[in-house]
Amino acid sequence: MKKKVAIQGIAGSYHDIAARSFYEGEDIEIVGCNTFRDVISAIKKDPSLLGLMAIENTIAGSLLQNHELIRESGLRVIGEYKLRISHSLVALPGTSIHDVTEVNSHPIALMQCTDFLDTLPNAKVVEKEDTAMSARWIAENKLEGHAAICGKLAAQIYKMEILAEGIETNKRNFTRFLAIADRWTAEDLLEKSDVNKSSLVFALPHTSGSLSKVLSILSFYDMNLSKIQSLPIIGREWEYLFYIDLTFTDYTRYRQALDAIIPLTKDLKILGEYAEGKQSV
Repeated sequence: MKKKVAIQGIAGSYHDIAARSFYEGEDIEIVGCNTFRDVISAIKKDPSLLGLMAIENTIAGSLLQNHELIRESGLRVIGEYKLRISHSLVALPGTSIHDVTEVNSHPIALMQCTDFLDTLPNAKVVEKEDTAMSARWIAENKLEGHAAICGKLAAQIYKMEILAEGIETNKRNFTRFLAIADRWTAEDLLEKSDVNKSSLVFALPHTSGSLSKVLSILSFYDMNLSKIQSLPIIGREWEYLFYIDLTFTDYTRYRQALDAIIPLTKDLKILGEYAEGKQSV
């Protein structure tokens, strides 16, 4: 049965690449959305839809708004994928790199390629809302002298010529994506035997040592804290939500750890329990 996967972006975007990699070998249909909020809305409207959302990048950091979107939505995290981001400079067929007078892409992609862009001193750098969308815009409008920074899949889809590959400054550039689903769909998809990671969110009392006590208990139960991210709670000055990721080898011990920290936290919520994701090379 074909799976429909909602992403932010269009065909050829890094979300598209990540979705196809995460569901490799399965028959999927990509449902493009304009914004991350639209991804959430699409799944809530059609619970059979799955979703994939970027959550953090090794260079640009966390996408804080996506943590909140997932928490507020009530959707469940069912998996993750870590995609190596390799940028290419693409243009209309027949274009030479010396012909490029303007480079278009998402601001984060442009930021990640600053060293390469410095080698094109005569090219104007213009921010656009998406990497693949920049390539499509140039192709559809036959914009000579324009180039886009995007993935190789976008170049293939929009019949663009690759002028340079691997132009990102830092080659250890990965984006982590979370696969999400309606809670009932998630229950059907997940096998508990595969679960070795969870994403949680909770608040803490505004008292001395409150976070330290929680972390000490997690350590006692051999939970590996792979990420912690704090976000201020709007309307509650100097109080924060803590988003954490745990990896573990014993599911029963993990549940015991949760039982132990619940009395020390406020509004603890399990965003998802899932299998730790693969990392592309």
